[in-house]
Amino acid sequence: MASERNGDGGKARAAENGNGGGSGVPMEMPEIRHTKLFINGAFVDAVSGKTFETRDPRTGDVIASIAEGDKKDVDLAVKVAREAFDHGKWPRMPGSERGRIMMKYADLVEEHADELTLLESLDAGKPCTVTRAVDMATAVRSLRYFAGAADKIHGETLKMSRQFQGHTLREPMGVAGLIIPWNFPAIMFFSKVAPALAAGCTMVVKPAEQTPLSALYFAHLAKQAGVPDGVINVITGFGPTAGAAIASHMDVDMVISQHQSFSSCTSASGHTVFLLWSFVRAGEFHGINSSWAADNGGVGEEQPE
Repeated sequence: MASERNGDGGKARAAENGNGGGSGVPMEMPEIRHTKLFINGAFVDAVSGKTFETRDPRTGDVIASIAEGDKKDVDLAVKVAREAFDHGKWPRMPGSERGRIMMKYADLVEEHADELTLLESLDAGKPCTVTRAVDMATAVRSLRYFAGAADKIHGETLKMSRQFQGHTLREPMGVAGLIIPWNFPAIMFFSKVAPALAAGCTMVVKPAEQTPLSALYFAHLAKQAGVPDGVINVITGFGPTAGAAIASHMDVDMVISQHQSFSSCTSASGHTVFLLWSFVRAGEFHGINSSWAADNGGVGEEQPE
């Protein structure tokens, strides 16, 4: 087990990382329980059987071996997400019921915050005090905020003239591909997953290969909270394989990412942006001054919310 491999040295590093000072976080290293892909409510090995190592960025020590998903795994995850959207109960559930489940989800994240703090700090190289006070607290607030919004997604009826009225209806997009960057894994996870859940979407999530641990734990807690199988699927892996497969999949209705996930079009992750463009996929790129340029001189710039 990874926790045994790190041993007392890992405990010492956790203490040095700001673990004391009345933070309420236990001193012992967490057990790494979730290292496989999460598809249709279960943790499974990658189809290829491959794994990759996630490492402590402070020391270079191996934390755990993580399942390495690729196109075949993405195909499986998208298939169950599509089934859950087209025929499952989550999109058809009253918003108030989705909100109730999401509130329970937030309670579970808060209940497990000590262990999640240590996982996130170990994986991302952050002080535990910062991770607990900022990252975990923000993640819980975000989830609760969108839980409260779940029953407030409604359209409008506008009188256009004496003879006509205009009516808008807001519906979930479908299957969302959510690509999470490495710098604030927990916060970015819920900034994408929470609104998608509130709207009634199903999703395939790819966390950054540098920081996969918290996303897998969050998937486990979602099932405990009562989120139906197939609604949240997590594929760990790399941009050129797993990320590109999500962006180019014809059954993914929308891809949402942070601009840090797509750094440049000369990088493998930039290739994923090209795939979005090529397949005319709906997309959102969150962050500051997100933009992209084509070799024909065309420039697209993210519009402010």
